[in-house]
Amino acid sequence: MPYDVISIGGSFAGMAAALQLVRARRSVLVIDAGERRNRFASHAHGFLGQDGADPGEIAATARRQLKTYPTLTWVEGRVENVSGQLDGFTVTTADGDLHHGRRILIASGVADQLPDVTGLAERWGTAVFHCPYCHAYELGEGRIGVIAANPMSFHQAQLLTEWGEVILLVNEAMPLNSDITSALQGKGVVIEEVPIDRIEGKADVRLVDGRLLAFSGLFVASRCTPSNPLAESLGCALEETVLGLQIHTDAENKTSVPGVFACGDVARIPHSVSVAVGNGALAGMQIHRSLCWPETVLPLRG
Repeated sequence: MPYDVISIGGSFAGMAAALQLVRARRSVLVIDAGERRNRFASHAHGFLGQDGADPGEIAATARRQLKTYPTLTWVEGRVENVSGQLDGFTVTTADGDLHHGRRILIASGVADQLPDVTGLAERWGTAVFHCPYCHAYELGEGRIGVIAANPMSFHQAQLLTEWGEVILLVNEAMPLNSDITSALQGKGVVIEEVPIDRIEGKADVRLVDGRLLAFSGLFVASRCTPSNPLAESLGCALEETVLGLQIHTDAENKTSVPGVFACGDVARIPHSVSVAVGNGALAGMQIHRSLCWPETVLPLRG
């Protein structure tokens, strides 16, 4: 018998969706490669009831709770291919196993494309961040560096002045014009145009002219893309957002392919654990409703 739902990805959004479905006594297979986006961070913030907790522990607890439901099957592995159509999908894993399901949920998250700066990738999630709401408070109103990567960096620099003194490290990533410069300076952002040589210590930036700028933390507006090509290979429409490429979904978390849903960072902005969990829970409800009323899914609206 096919599973009612196969979730590709078992991080926060995927597990939140699975929880709604198993509580509706639907059979759910979660296939997870164990690559949570925030696996480098030691603390999660802005998540009600779990503020400051280890995100790995939050995920592990959620997984243990899910596994108490008899209709949940958990497989550690990587999905290589998805084929088929509504009520008849086949998922192939890297080890060659085939799994069949009526609905597909893509909850496999995104990959961050970071600037090519020596020392940056090693500090991603510990001293270099992307979300002010998740990490800026802990910097104690200290000096914050924003490493320019794309036009969103200008917005990021302006926003971060709410949490401390901000220096925008242009690093030859993009040209500045008078309007941008005026807007940044109007928010108190200091503009540093000398390129970066490397990042040292916890979050210190060595410029090519030899100067060392010390920061409490660094931020980068990374460009995001789906962590795998499965949605595109299935024919799901993608869309460009201010944060990068994501799967296009409607208000019911449906993609452009019947029977395929998507949730979490791969389908919604902004990105945070709390937003992913909420969106995943909604996706689980909508998938269940699609199984109850195959012809249409009534939106969850008042």
